[in-house]
Amino acid sequence: MTVRTTRRALVAAASLMAVALAAAACGSPQETATGGGDSNTTPVKVGLVYSQSGALASYGKQYKEGFEAGLKYATKGTNKIGNRPVEVTEVDDAGDPAKAVSAAKDLIGKGVKILAGSTASGVALQVAPIAAQNKTLFISGPAATDAVTGVNKYTFRSGRQSYQDVVTAKSFIGDATGKKVVVFAQDSAFGKSNEAAVQAVIGGAGATVSSVLAPASATEFTPFASQINSAKPDLLFVAWAGTTAPAMWQTLDQQGVLASTTVVTGLDIRASWPTFGAAGTKISFLSHFFDGAVDNDATKALKAAVPGGVLDLFHPDGFTAAQMVVRAATEGGDDVDKMVTALEGWSFDGVKGKNTVRAADHALLQPMFQAKLTGTGDQLKADLQKALTSDETAPPAVAMKG
Repeated sequence: MTVRTTRRALVAAASLMAVALAAAACGSPQETATGGGDSNTTPVKVGLVYSQSGALASYGKQYKEGFEAGLKYATKGTNKIGNRPVEVTEVDDAGDPAKAVSAAKDLIGKGVKILAGSTASGVALQVAPIAAQNKTLFISGPAATDAVTGVNKYTFRSGRQSYQDVVTAKSFIGDATGKKVVVFAQDSAFGKSNEAAVQAVIGGAGATVSSVLAPASATEFTPFASQINSAKPDLLFVAWAGTTAPAMWQTLDQQGVLASTTVVTGLDIRASWPTFGAAGTKISFLSHFFDGAVDNDATKALKAAVPGGVLDLFHPDGFTAAQMVVRAATEGGDDVDKMVTALEGWSFDGVKGKNTVRAADHALLQPMFQAKLTGTGDQLKADLQKALTSDETAPPAVAMKG
């Protein structure tokens, strides 16, 4: 397990706003940071547990870059909450839930009161109960599984969830009544959460939904393409993550799947775009985020901080997590329950636009986007087709489980 420790600070700008416990909190991510009083100089400890290595390392890298930029933005570079330095300990979970749980327990034992990260859905679902058992704030990152929402009062998320992806996908097809929809996904927490979301959203709107699930270890996709062709769907919803995506898309194209039906999938990181090959311009993309989707102060600050100035899919997740860490530590000091209260109902402007942490279940309400790819090879470009508001993409509220 690789651990890197750095010191940063989270701080003050503007005046501290009172928080009405019964109302939705609303404010700027750059409010005054006090962290329990200016006389307190003890460090605020934050644990960042994410994929520095493993299949989702590229996602983790973007998350980390976004987190650093978000801290800088939320604190205006002053690096303190009041007089308290923030000690950030980074741990590589390599996408392994067991490693993440071990890291979380170790960090909590060392006095960490805020955990953030979780690139993989399977990791987030294992870390969340640890946070609840130890009354530690947990802000999950790119992990998209719907099960994170409402899992317990100490768990929040800084990224989107699968339901929001599927609501965006549904916006491409109009009336779903009588349509036949097939979900093609990996047999994993991420894939199954997408399957469940399609059943709930598009199936609930009148479509007949079936699934073709491939083992996460699969490298040969012709048998799955044959199953899809045999089903003759009106819509194919593809949910995929990891290094096997290029081979999967090539096979679907070669086997005629893309020519036979409407295909909707999530727009992955920029590095994956050329691997779509001829498939790229044949697909309708739902998008969590891409460079050029939004232009606001937070986006400009992120672009200025990211190497090369080009944003990618999971930069907002890290940036948003940092904004939430600043909010929690500013309002809650060392009291985790007060941190939870400070985040519940909070609305703030972020990289994607307006975000709201829904108090009832800690869903992060946020805009989503429709996109198309144009061009070829390394010159592919994502063009915004439509921005959906946070209200349009809001998942149904669920009961808090713990």
